Amino acid sequence: MFEGIKSEISGIHTVPVNGPGGIEMSLNETPRGVRVHIALFGKRNAGKSSVINAITGQETAIVSEVEGTTTDPVFKSMEILPIGPCVMIDTAGIDDVGKLGELRIKKTLEVLDIADVALLIVDVKKGISDDDRLILDKFKEKKKPIIVVLNKIDTLENDDHQRIAPSLKETLNEILNIPVVAMSALKKQGIKELKNAIISVISEDEDKFKIVGDLINAGDFVVLVTPIDTAAPKGRLILPQQQTIRDILESDAIAIVTKEYELRETLSNLAKKPKLVITDSQVFLKVAADTPKDILMTSFSILFARQKGDLTEFIKGAKAIETLKDGDKILIAEGCTHHKQSDDIGSVKIPRWIRQRTGKQLEFEFSAGATFTDDIKKYALIVHCGACMMNRTGMLSRIERANHHHVPIVNYGILIAYVQGLLPRALEPFPLAKMILEEDL
Repeated sequence: MFEGIKSEISGIHTVPVNGPGGIEMSLNETPRGVRVHIALFGKRNAGKSSVINAITGQETAIVSEVEGTTTDPVFKSMEILPIGPCVMIDTAGIDDVGKLGELRIKKTLEVLDIADVALLIVDVKKGISDDDRLILDKFKEKKKPIIVVLNKIDTLENDDHQRIAPSLKETLNEILNIPVVAMSALKKQGIKELKNAIISVISEDEDKFKIVGDLINAGDFVVLVTPIDTAAPKGRLILPQQQTIRDILESDAIAIVTKEYELRETLSNLAKKPKLVITDSQVFLKVAADTPKDILMTSFSILFARQKGDLTEFIKGAKAIETLKDGDKILIAEGCTHHKQSDDIGSVKIPRWIRQRTGKQLEFEFSAGATFTDDIKKYALIVHCGACMMNRTGMLSRIERANHHHVPIVNYGILIAYVQGLLPRALEPFPLAKMILEEDL
């Protein structure tokens, strides 16, 4: 969790990020989707931006005495000693006013869906307000790890310092049973205590969310079939392929990368049988035909469904295709934005495959980026991308919202395997998931 620190001196390494969907990074940089997302909430002028600057040791966020300086959520990817790779998210004040203020608050609350850790920044002199209590209730409702930061303790007189901060901490601990840290962002006091509090609420159960490492052993051969997608960044593999290769290497196994038209020759030239073949979903049919039945086969999308989402729910979502009726609305959702190709998988291929499979007259709607749909209940099915640019918390939030409205949800790769009749084979590495697929609708 806390590896990869870039600087023992400053404790921080900043990474340029061009928006939620247009990330420009080198192969050595940690993708946003696997960083801990730490979001700061609070009233205007509570000192959220100052706290970010104090934690990072840099003037990362704009600080001003003018209320409402931060208008939209601001994402900063960085590495902070000793927390590790993270994304700090500065948000607009939860007490913003006017019609524009209402929109800003809406954007602020949306950040809750992707936050791994939520910090509520409170001006210690003003105490806990009704707005603060409202956001605390939302934290508890979403079961987020919460830390209350009592900021600006340097503004208290000596008597007040000994009375107000301890009293607030005691009250919050008794009522909410959550960590409370008193600090002065301006005077750089309490920074170590805040970092320790953040570390204490971050889950260290990394092995549970491996991509493929728990399916293979040291020395195993793993063959990755990676067609050169015209939508991929020039000169680079797409992110799921990069991350899977890294996971294989960290497991002391051997990654062999080939294109779909070279798979048969690649397999015949190997000195030993590979443990697993992993394919891009778009060439599932050819890879299945060229991979012997005694070799396990799955896809990048299925691996990411397990790591970033809920494989069981996605399988149920794939089976729900059989219940679609004429006139049903289907949402095709992506976690990032990218340039669409003429035969784009989300907007062209998947709608075509679903129509072919069902023979129904269906309506398709599309969403992309950080904002998910508000009106989930009007859809009969949600088909989501592999979420490689999203963090696990954000994807699970979307699944939870779909479940709340009893709307089935599936990701691209599982749907493709299902409509092509390949899902049973692609689930062979996951026996329990295969059992769910074989259950009656």
